[in-house]
Amino acid sequence: MTTSLTPVDLGLTPEPITARRKDPPAVHVRVRLDSQLRALLAHEAGTKSGVDPEDLHQMRVTIRRLRAAVNADGAGLGDAASPLQLELKWLGNVLGPVRDLDVQLDRLRTEAAGFEDTERAAVERLLGGLIKQRRAARRRMLAAMRTQRYSDLLTALAAATASAPSAEAPVGTDGSTPAVVSVIYKPYRKLFKAVEALGEDPPDDDLHALRIKGKRLRYAAELVGAAGREPVKNLIKATKAFQEVLGEHQDAAVAEETIRRLLADHEDPEVTFVAGRLVEREHARRLAYRSQWREKWDAVAAFAPEFHRKAT
Repeated sequence: MTTSLTPVDLGLTPEPITARRKDPPAVHVRVRLDSQLRALLAHEAGTKSGVDPEDLHQMRVTIRRLRAAVNADGAGLGDAASPLQLELKWLGNVLGPVRDLDVQLDRLRTEAAGFEDTERAAVERLLGGLIKQRRAARRRMLAAMRTQRYSDLLTALAAATASAPSAEAPVGTDGSTPAVVSVIYKPYRKLFKAVEALGEDPPDDDLHALRIKGKRLRYAAELVGAAGREPVKNLIKATKAFQEVLGEHQDAAVAEETIRRLLADHEDPEVTFVAGRLVEREHARRLAYRSQWREKWDAVAAFAPEFHRKAT
């Protein structure tokens, strides 16, 4: 089933809804659902066509933001929350493999841009397996986006956006901080505890898990938006820098592992040579970014003393 719904088709208002600074979290969550559902629809056609990989990237980011909104404290979505989380996770898993392969292919081709012509040709031979994987992943993605399940998810998101809060669950503040800022505390606390649990030289997988928690904190802070004013803006900026360093580290680690795996299918000396050059560069880049993450974390904590105090 092909989906080509507009916001109005789904029952959304012609213009995006808004919230006031003093409104409770449940209202801000619905504003976030509204804006991100519109974004999802806006990037749908481009994701299906594949003309610009950025559409797929933005659609995947939008899904993460939607999941953060559904999971926010005080969202007041009642029994709808768990099914929405499950279906959004499904859609994210459908889009993820294509986007991940896009990143790897673009990264390795960019890295090889300065190689000699024969070396770049060898890199393309090395990447042949990734290209096949991407084609298969894209077929699965497009098939999923034609299903009733996908259409039902869009309908459910629209219904959640228009729903009355099942419980506003007001959160106490000091009288000067908007209640919506409370949605930041839980993801901050989880990130703080994860950082505290790491040793001096944590495994790559632990740093990747830390990056995911950093994303969740950033999306929660974005949900607060202008209601949080300067402290939240600082937190978003610092968390983005923290997330980007860990993202570069993860991309380098995955690239290094991917090259080694692809090389197992080749006996071509030219492919072996260029693979060695690429592995060396990715390994050096991984170590360079690994050395920066604690400094970036310190900036997150320093820019947000209010959140640090209330979350610890």
